[in-house]
Order: sequence, then structure tokens, then C-alpha cells
Amino acid sequence: MRQHLWAAVLAALWGTPVSAQQPADSAAPLFKLEEVMVPVRDGVHLQTVILTPLQQSGPLPILFTRTPYGVPDKAPTRTPTSYKELVQDGYIFVFQNLRGRFKSEGVFKLSSWVDLADSSATNETTDAYDSIEWLIKHVPNNNGKVGMYGVSYDGLTTALAMLKPHPALKAVSEQASPVDQWMNDDMHRYGALRESYAFEYSVLEQADKNQNTNFDFDEYDTYEWYLDLGPLSNANARYLKNKIPYWNDIVAHPDYDEYWKHEAWIRQLHATTVPNLNVAGFWDQEDPWGPWQIFRHAEEHDPDHTNFMVAGPWFHGEWQHSKADSIGLISFGGHDTAREFREQIQAPFFRYYLHGQGDKPAWQARTFQSGSNTWKTYDAWPPKNTASRKLYLQSDGSLSFDAPAAASAGGRDYREYISDPANPVPYRERPISPTYPGGDWRTWEVADQRFVDGRPDVLTYVSKPLEQDLTVTGELAAYLYASTSGTDGDFIVKLIDVYPEKAQPVAWDKDEGPKPGQYEESVNGYELPIAMEVRRGRYNVSFEHPRPLKANAPVRWEIPLRDHDHVFLKGHRLMVQVQSTWFPIIDRNPQKFVPSIYKAKASDYVKATQRIYSSPALPSQVVLSVVR
Repeated sequence: MRQHLWAAVLAALWGTPVSAQQPADSAAPLFKLEEVMVPVRDGVHLQTVILTPLQQSGPLPILFTRTPYGVPDKAPTRTPTSYKELVQDGYIFVFQNLRGRFKSEGVFKLSSWVDLADSSATNETTDAYDSIEWLIKHVPNNNGKVGMYGVSYDGLTTALAMLKPHPALKAVSEQASPVDQWMNDDMHRYGALRESYAFEYSVLEQADKNQNTNFDFDEYDTYEWYLDLGPLSNANARYLKNKIPYWNDIVAHPDYDEYWKHEAWIRQLHATTVPNLNVAGFWDQEDPWGPWQIFRHAEEHDPDHTNFMVAGPWFHGEWQHSKADSIGLISFGGHDTAREFREQIQAPFFRYYLHGQGDKPAWQARTFQSGSNTWKTYDAWPPKNTASRKLYLQSDGSLSFDAPAAASAGGRDYREYISDPANPVPYRERPISPTYPGGDWRTWEVADQRFVDGRPDVLTYVSKPLEQDLTVTGELAAYLYASTSGTDGDFIVKLIDVYPEKAQPVAWDKDEGPKPGQYEESVNGYELPIAMEVRRGRYNVSFEHPRPLKANAPVRWEIPLRDHDHVFLKGHRLMVQVQSTWFPIIDRNPQKFVPSIYKAKASDYVKATQRIYSSPALPSQVVLSVVR
């Protein structure tokens, strides 16, 4: 739930290369900084920093960001690249620490719980409302219009302000906001715990009120550390000692109960309350789902057409980085998509609604389409010129648009593998660095999947090379017919774009050969994940009431694969991988049903034989939304 830490804000945001207007050797501040303690309705005061342009010549709108990560402590002397267009248009920038963080009073609950029916309750929605009320009355020379925006947790606090917006709040841009931490955001994927992320982020935010704390691992490879940890109950017993409230809440509520439903604030949003620019990354490793849900819920009642959707081939928050011309080894065809997004979409959006200049967006959705590397504009999302097309998993390991035929005499209509929780499939190449800081966390969702080729517990299905481009735009989903010899289990499905073996020419002299490390810096034969997701068997029928699977009985597994916009180019192949462990991004399923996996014992973890069926009666498939 984090784009970057505000502890490094001056270096990462306000200390990047200077703008064209500011001499490189100048140390003169561009803004006046004022720190205030803003009161809210229950008497708590929130640490707030106001940055007012020194060259302000008239009333300006306020751009407001609420964060748990810390606020600037000195006036910037340089314009950050990601703020360049906004600074040029002119805003009063306001940053506020959430209650219970740093100097802000109160208790930080790491919670999205908002009860609109309780007028006496305080939460992030009421804190935003009260803060805006104070700002428009006390910040000199503001024009009475406020905008909010932010990425990740800062996007969440922006989105929560929409539940009961202050009248002065005229535009918001929630970017990578989570909406439901059990269903499909940071902490879980349909009830399957994102173990390494949930553990490390809980420590990050709640180990110390006054700083962001990264867990100190005593093993270099975190894969090995989490495996040595054993059952999840050992996290408290050995390390946390029940001192991290959010982790305690996670393990106390394994199922989709009232606790998680209250946290799922999106259940209360059914209309567009403020013009909103939703922003999502197709390879967002933290919150790829939330913005699409906000967009769809707000779309239920949007008479003024002020609910917009933007998405691109980005990792978490990449569109706000100084540059985004690639993700990992995958190039965007010469486009700096971050600059293009900020110049052509974000700045004009706020300019129209807060300055009254320019034009209202004439589209509903804009995407940067991977594969073709082009910006696309859509009147509606999903586009109307698409049709569902079924891609079938075949029992011989192939992948095609032809439905499975009956198995020949003596043949099998399934493929199988043994899933062993003691030897889980890593979710990225080992050694695995901690989630934060740095490391390979940002780009693991585009990592070449050849690193699991040859594992006996990963099934691979591959198509023939495409004879023409295949454009996939909209929601994708997998429908597996699968069985397990256990009474619980997981299935992970990956849809992959396989590049040709000669996708690009070699970058070295053919006689001298590549330099050390250069050979692997190529997309030749690259297996690029387009969509990946997990479903947990105990929740196959009900999220609220887990139940055991019947051993060795094939059942249908529905695995949503979210929204995408991608072109599988001519000559590329489609691939689907299926596996049952994805560690430690997803906790190990014991594969034996227990009331709560968080209380499972080491003896509960057992091997299981998993079967994926491919027959006329049991046609495992991935459903693509194909442009006609």
C-alpha cells in the first residue's frame, strides 16, 4: 500500500532534478512552508504542512494529500519532476499526517472502516472533511476549491473522502487505492493471505509511531526465512509477540466476516460524488484491483459523466516516477508514459476542475496498451467492440481456441502434479529480497517465468505461434476444472505472452560475445506474465463460510484475472501456467482442511496430487475479451 516513503520525500520527490525555470545552483526556496496542527471534530489535532508558492499572484486552489508516511520538514528548493506540471499551473500544496502518525494526535488504526450512519464516529472520511473545512477558512489566498490526490495509502485517503465529500472538494484522483483488503488488495487475494507483504507492511506501519520500520531479517533469502518460520502462528510466538495490532486482526479474522466487510469501504460507494480520475497499473504489485472497483461502483450513478479511468503497464505508482519508459526489460516503445500521463491527463484534469481552464475529458477510459505500445482512448469501459473468446487447456499440454476432444482409448483427459508445501514454488527468482526497501519487489510481476520451467509442480500449456495480432481488452478470467487428493488447496493461474526466440537482435559483437550479465538482458524467448491470480479451495463455494473440498472430485474453479489491455503480437505464443504454491507472496495452504490456516500445526501440511482436466465435460479454459 506504499508508493514510496515520505521519510525520503525531499530526496525522492522534492529533491529530483530541477525544473527548467529553476537554476541548477539555486538554493532559494520555491515555496513558503508552514506547519500547523489542524483540529478535527473530536479534538484531535493533525500535523499539516502547507506549501505556498512564493510567486503567488492571486488566489489558487489547494491540492491536498493525506498520508501515514510523514510530511516535508523544509521548504523545497527544487521542483520534483512528478510535480512539474502542477507547479506550473499553480497550487497551494498541503500534506497531512494521518491521526496517530508522527506528530498527529490520536491512534493510528491502519483501518478503512467508515460508518456513515454514525454521526459521532471519526475516521479518514471525517478527518478529510474537517481538514478541508479548516483549510479553506485559514489558508490565505486560496480560491475555495480543493483537490485531493495520492498513490497507494495516499490514494486510499483520497478515495475515502468521496464517501462524504466536503462541498469545496471539486476534484480527486485516487491512484492505486485499495478498497477491500480481504478480497483482492494488498493483504489478500480472495482470502489467500499475501504472507510476506502482510507481515512486513504491518511491522512497517505499527512497530513505531514516529518512523517507518522495515523488519530486520536474519536470513538473506526471505523465501528461506518464511519457510523456516513454519506455520503462521509462529510469527507472533517468535517475533511479533502480539505487539502489532493489524497483524493480530489479520490472524483473528481468517474468513470474510463482518470485520473485513466493514473494512471494505467500497460497499458504501454507489455513485460519483466528486469528479474522479482513477489510475491503475496493469502490473501493480500491490493494488491492481481497487481503482477498477472504485470506477465501477461510481459508475452505478454518474449522470454528469465525471468518473474517469486511466491504466497503463506500470508497477505500483510508476506513473508518478521521474520516468516510465519501461518496466523491467519490457520497453514502452520510446514513450515516457509517466511524463505523458502527467502532461496529457493528470494536469489537464485538475486544471479543468480547479482552475476552470481547458476542456473536460471527452473519454471515459484511457490506457497505454502494452504490446502495441500506444495510448488508447475509449468512450466506455469495457469497450463495446469486444467479444469473449475461450482459450482451452489441452491434455497434451497445448493451448488452443478449439474445445477439447474426447480422450482416445487409454488416454487421459487430465494432467497432474504433486504439490508439496515443504517445497513451494517461489513467486520470483531466489534469493528473494525483502519487500521494502528497494530490491526486486517493484517489477516481480513482469519477471520472466522461465525460472519455474522444469519444476514438476508447475503445469505449462503453450499455443502455436500467432498468425496475426491478438488484442485483449477488458476483463479476463480462468475457469479450471480441477481436483485435489487433499481437502483444501490453492490453484494459481498465469496467462503469459511468450516472445519469439529472435524477438530482438543481439546487442554485442558476434565474434566477441556478450559481456558478463548481458546475455540475460534480452527479451528473446521471454515469458512475460500478463495476468496472474490465486484461488483458495476452502472459499470456492463461500467466502464467509469455508468448507473442505471433497478429495479427488473435480470441481469448477472461477479465477478472475482483472482488467487488461494488451496485444499478443504476431509470432508470439500464448502460455498458461498452473501451480498450487506461490511462496512467500501467498501463504502455504496445508492442503488439509483446518478451521483456520492461521492456527494450523506443522503436521497439518501434507502433499497432495492436483489434477487439471481437459475434456468436453470438463473444459478448463481462460476467457479472453478480444477486440473484434
